[in-house]
Amino acid sequence: MMKNVIIFSIAKKEVIDNIRNKWIIIISIIFALLALLASYAGSIYSEGWQDLGTTIAIMLSLVQLLVPIIALMLGYAAVIGETERGSMSSLLSLPTTRLEIILGKFFGLGSIISLTILIGFGIAGIIISMNVSDVNYIDYLIFIGATILIGLAFLTLALFLSCLFKKRSTAMGGAIFSWFLFVVLWGLIMSGLLIASGASIEGLLSGSLPDWYYAIQLFNPISVYSSLVSLNVGPVSATQQGFPISYPSFYSSELMLLILIVWIVLFLFLAFWKFSRSDI
Repeated sequence: MMKNVIIFSIAKKEVIDNIRNKWIIIISIIFALLALLASYAGSIYSEGWQDLGTTIAIMLSLVQLLVPIIALMLGYAAVIGETERGSMSSLLSLPTTRLEIILGKFFGLGSIISLTILIGFGIAGIIISMNVSDVNYIDYLIFIGATILIGLAFLTLALFLSCLFKKRSTAMGGAIFSWFLFVVLWGLIMSGLLIASGASIEGLLSGSLPDWYYAIQLFNPISVYSSLVSLNVGPVSATQQGFPISYPSFYSSELMLLILIVWIVLFLFLAFWKFSRSDI
C-alpha cells in the first residue's frame, strides 16, 4: 500500500507540474484544431465536414509526425532534469525506490499524453459528429486508443533516454534523433532496401511488397501504429499515403497491439534497469 501511495504521489507531481506549465491545455487544443481542420478542410475531393473515418485517414500522417515528438519532449528530461537540478538526490533520500520513481513518472506523464489525446480528439469528434451523419464511433475510439498507445511507446523511449544520458542536452539530442530515425530516416532506409532488392515501381503502386519488407516494418512502432489503424478503420484500409495496402497474412490487429505493448514494457524496464545502475 505504501508503494502505491509513493507512486501516486510522484505521478500526481508530474501531472500538476505539467498542468502548471499549460502542457495539457496547449497540446489538447492543437489536437482538437488539427482534427477539426482535417475534417472540414482536409479533403480535396469534397467540401464541408468529412465523417470520422475520413478524418482519421487524413489525420493519420499528422499524428505520426506530432505524437512521437510530443511524447519524446514530454519525457526526455523526466529523470536527468531532476538529477541536474539536484532534486533527484533529495527524492532518493526518502523511503523511495528507483522502481517507484520510474513507475510514478511513467504513470504521471502517461496520464498527461493520454488526457491530451482524449480531450483533443474527443472534443473534435463530438463537434464533427454533430455535423455529419452515419458516425462510426467504434472506428474513432480505435483510432484514439491506438494513438494513446503510440504516445506511451515513445514516452517510455524518452524515459529510457533520460536515464541513459548524463546531460539534459544530450538526452534532448537523443530524443530528436529517435524521432528523426523512426519518422524520416526509416522510410528512406526501407525505400533503399526495396530498390537494392530489385523491387519494381509497379509493385509499389500495386501494393505488392515482399514479406521481409513488412517484417522489418514491425520494428518501427510508427509503422505498427499505422498498420493497427489501417487494419481496423475502413477509410484507412483502402489506401495509405496514396498507395493501395496489401498486408501479408501474418499481419493482424492482435500482433500490432502486442508489439506496441511489448515496446512500452520493454523500454520501461530498460529505463528502470539503467536508472537502477546510475550513480546519483
